[in-house]
Amino acid sequence: MTYCQFVQEVKEKVKEGVEADQSVTLHTSVKNNGVKRTGLMFSEQGINVAPAIYLESFYEDYQKGQRLEDVADEILVLYGKVKADHSWEEDCFQCYEKVRDRIVFRLINRKANEELLKTIPYVPYLDLAVVFYVVVDVNVHGTVSLLIREPLRLEWKVSVKELYDQALQNTPSLFPYEFRALRAVIEEVFPSDCQSEEEYMYVLSNRFQSFGAAVILYPNRLKQIGCVMDDDYYVLPSSVHEVLIVPAEYVRKRQMLDKMVREVNQVCVEEEEILSDHAYYYDRSEDLLTM
Repeated sequence: MTYCQFVQEVKEKVKEGVEADQSVTLHTSVKNNGVKRTGLMFSEQGINVAPAIYLESFYEDYQKGQRLEDVADEILVLYGKVKADHSWEEDCFQCYEKVRDRIVFRLINRKANEELLKTIPYVPYLDLAVVFYVVVDVNVHGTVSLLIREPLRLEWKVSVKELYDQALQNTPSLFPYEFRALRAVIEEVFPSDCQSEEEYMYVLSNRFQSFGAAVILYPNRLKQIGCVMDDDYYVLPSSVHEVLIVPAEYVRKRQMLDKMVREVNQVCVEEEEILSDHAYYYDRSEDLLTM
């Protein structure tokens, strides 16, 4: 079954399980790097904000053998959880004080998202952009969240700096960092395929592996990693979800790292998840990350 067929079938199955005053429609939105994603939009009488649940990860489960009926049931459970929380209702979003503790940041590529950045508050960071979301829920399929757009920021009457400061306080606590040897990560998935050359590489992300590249913004995180390794190091943007850390002593030519990042982007990373096409360098003496 193709993805388009899957989407239609799931929509019909989900519609069978909703109440009479609820409707389910297909919704396509433009996401990171201009990528379009298709999801189910849930609408209900008396509620002005309609959450969308995207289906790509559910399609992967279906391809692995999960039944359509079970996929539909899981989507309905997820919608019920979000609905019960009520944190996505319009009245709640209109009040900054009600959501300020759920404001977090993510990192995206600035050039690839030029059109999007015209409509949302953001902070430039190197060749990237720090953007802001309100987190509604975190689950096995990722995070349920609302992108903060400029009209909402103006309605809240808060500055971009205030958003950043609030996100800087919230994100490390809501999405704690995780720093692990790449070898250990590979061994968990492919115990017999781990190669010795991965011993000096590390993975930096958050506990949920969801937009974990933003961990490089956490206060003192890069400095602490430098202390642990007792060396300068390179940061390889493997995706928006994580970065790789490589001590400088193991790198002969910076150009080889840039080439590796580009090749991995082309072969292994979904377009929506690409963060950048080159490595970054962290200087311990300056406590500074540069391009």
